[in-house]
Amino acid sequence: MHKHIRFWLLLLASLWLAAGAWAQSYYVDITNRTGFVITHIYISPADSSSWEADVLGNKVLARDATQRVTLNGYRSPIFDIKLVDTDGDTYTYWKVDVSKRDIVARPEHLDRR
Repeated sequence: MHKHIRFWLLLLASLWLAAGAWAQSYYVDITNRTGFVITHIYISPADSSSWEADVLGNKVLARDATQRVTLNGYRSPIFDIKLVDTDGDTYTYWKVDVSKRDIVARPEHLDRR
């Protein structure tokens, strides 16, 4: 009986440790070349159906400035990224592989309404 309990505890512990090993940290540099101040940056895993919290909080991303965003505990480097400027205009980048690409937001990337 004790052997079975020990076996299951070891199995559960190894699964828990393995799950943590799959999660990784990534980062993306976002440069604002829109001509407007960016007031919100939302980043979510590409397979998510909703946006995560605004990573800027109460800060802004000034014109021609760059913000590095660290993304901890994710299994994939593929993210959707949405920027909102002071006019309420949005710039959305779908399925960005942040392990290979940073974002330089420009006026031509403005979402169509």
